[in-house]
Amino acid sequence: MGLFSKIKEKFVGRSVAQNDKYVAGLDKSSTGLSERINQLAARYRTIDEDYFEELENILIMSDVGVNMVMKIVDEIKKEVRLENITDPQKINEIIIDKMFVIYANDSYMTTDIQYAKEGLTVILMVGVNGAGKTTTIAKLAYRMLQEGKKVVLAAGDTFRAGAVDQLAVWADRLEVPVVKGKEGGDPSAVVFDAIKKAKEMNADVLICDTAGRLQNKVNLMHELEKTNRIIQREIPDGPHETLLVIDATTGQNGVSQASEFSKITNVTGIVLTKMDGTAKGGIVLSIKDQLNIPVKFIGLGEKLDDLQEFDLEQYIYGLCRRLMES
Repeated sequence: MGLFSKIKEKFVGRSVAQNDKYVAGLDKSSTGLSERINQLAARYRTIDEDYFEELENILIMSDVGVNMVMKIVDEIKKEVRLENITDPQKINEIIIDKMFVIYANDSYMTTDIQYAKEGLTVILMVGVNGAGKTTTIAKLAYRMLQEGKKVVLAAGDTFRAGAVDQLAVWADRLEVPVVKGKEGGDPSAVVFDAIKKAKEMNADVLICDTAGRLQNKVNLMHELEKTNRIIQREIPDGPHETLLVIDATTGQNGVSQASEFSKITNVTGIVLTKMDGTAKGGIVLSIKDQLNIPVKFIGLGEKLDDLQEFDLEQYIYGLCRRLMES
């Protein structure tokens, strides 16, 4: 059974409540991709090179990324020749299979948070200003609180006006401690104080906000290096996760950001925010293809529980359900 058939059997016909987060959150992406592929099939009576050229454009417009689009289309062409398929209406299953088998089979991609074997787990949150980093920290803290963990926050983005106060508001709402410094102060000092407080409280997890932008990339690199040194001095196996927050609506620019941050620090996972606000759901494939960093969470709405652990099958269904249900 192919991936398309397996997911169709698993999800199609289930109640809306069972699928609602991914279905609602990926509605724009699903509409855009499905409509374009269905319109493509309607325009062609037979599959030829013009068909494949248009298919390439559709996938690129969905933020899949040029290199991966070429791989996917090459695989589709092989399958079409092997199965002697000429009717464009019969190709949807192959398109979906080839798009995601490459993602699923290339290497093992875990979505699990790597917690410390014992003692405090330190999670470093990085990303450019405007990506939704502070809100993501709140949502991640909420998830961990629901799991019964004791959480402390560190307001380490001291260079962005209002960032410290913004995180403090979330901390108050979640009723978790937050360690703050002065606006414009030393972020590493904030993280040091937060580690001390988290240890005193026997906290399970410390989530650290960091600067998203300084005067230039060199300054940002030095600041993150300094923060990492402080953490490793106090918690030798930390940080246990460095999660990069990317705004999905920025498309390939977001992939470029991921590339730059991965040069600066050891990014262990991606959080894709604002997935509900974009019609370009292929960014997940671009990140895998270009960086091979796992997408661990995706943001599918504004509510605290709208940060969802990335699930490839649910993602495929949410993104492609109109093709599966047509």
